[in-house]
Amino acid sequence: MGFTIGGSRGTREFRSGARRRGRTSECTAVAEYTGLWGWDVVPGARAAAPSRDCSCGDGRCAAPGAHPLAFAPTVPAGATLDEVTEAWGAYPGAAVLLPVGRAFDVIEVSEEAGRRALVRLERMGLPLGPVIVTADGRAQFFVAPGAAAELPELLYRMGWDDADLDLRALGPGAFVTAPPSDRAGAGRVGWLRPPALDSAGGPPQARLLLGTLAYICHRFRR
Repeated sequence: MGFTIGGSRGTREFRSGARRRGRTSECTAVAEYTGLWGWDVVPGARAAAPSRDCSCGDGRCAAPGAHPLAFAPTVPAGATLDEVTEAWGAYPGAAVLLPVGRAFDVIEVSEEAGRRALVRLERMGLPLGPVIVTADGRAQFFVAPGAAAELPELLYRMGWDDADLDLRALGPGAFVTAPPSDRAGAGRVGWLRPPALDSAGGPPQARLLLGTLAYICHRFRR
């Protein structure tokens, strides 16, 4: 006879097994980010729906489920699966956060604009890096470090500095939530364009993508 719901040993074992599988999946993803793509990774807080209380325990947290855990060490680029498993074991259930401004900066637009821009950029044959899509409807394009600092000047040169664009750049000090984690309790993030060996370690310069992204964003604003 199968187990019944409500505190049985079978239920506890099932839930424990699910948690172990979740940790294994996260450790495998983190090891891929560090070992294959050469990115640092930081254990992050999580927020549970519907209240989205932050796992950091601060009732007045300014960024519930979207910030690094206090005192959590960075898992450095090059870390092996064994090293990742040991480090992540101290922070079970942590979100997978990627520090921005080291291996890449990020240009963020709405998901719909990002999807349309990505199709156009691929047709143009332009170099592209990874692109994350979040559960709250944002697309995050990985570009070469320095984009956040250069964005105002780049938009000025392209004639988009006075336009009302739903576009921003993330640079040093920011973090993006990476698959398979959820972002701030809103749902799991995914890859709109997954990392690849020819681009993850050297994402494109922002100027190569910015004109198309700005144009598509402007069309959506209209």
